[in-house]
Amino acid sequence: MTIGEDFIAELDDELPATRRLLERVPAEKGVWKPHPKSSALGHLAQLVIRMPGMMADIVQGKDLDLAASPPYTFESTETLVRDFDANVTALGAVLGAATDYDFALTWSLTLGDRVVNSGRRKDVLRNTINHFVHHRGQLSVYLRMNEVPLPPLYGPTADEN
Repeated sequence: MTIGEDFIAELDDELPATRRLLERVPAEKGVWKPHPKSSALGHLAQLVIRMPGMMADIVQGKDLDLAASPPYTFESTETLVRDFDANVTALGAVLGAATDYDFALTWSLTLGDRVVNSGRRKDVLRNTINHFVHHRGQLSVYLRMNEVPLPPLYGPTADEN
């Protein structure tokens, strides 16, 4: 099994669970924040939908320049799910085509001309998947605080058995 196939097997559980959660994001609550220092619910959802695309970019060696990143917007639930699906499809194709050698190459996170972080693509992808799951968990808390019933992620929830 290749490194890419290992990541595909792992994401085969994480991505559908994330989609079920995104289907519940109430677009009309996009500006809601649990605290003034927190991200808005709509922006957090948009970060979660963009992360599979970021993962594909990592594997392909497309560095991320935070200074050139598109701004967050407030989108409909349908748009969030559609964009997530497109990013997941792209990620699957990239992981399926990647060689083990691709994962040994370097990827960098920059802020303009400054390198913020750099590492082997395999390690960066592992960290990004962890980061993705963290933000999905954060999104589930935002939804709970807005009385949105949570779908199963790893097993039954208090809302659905």
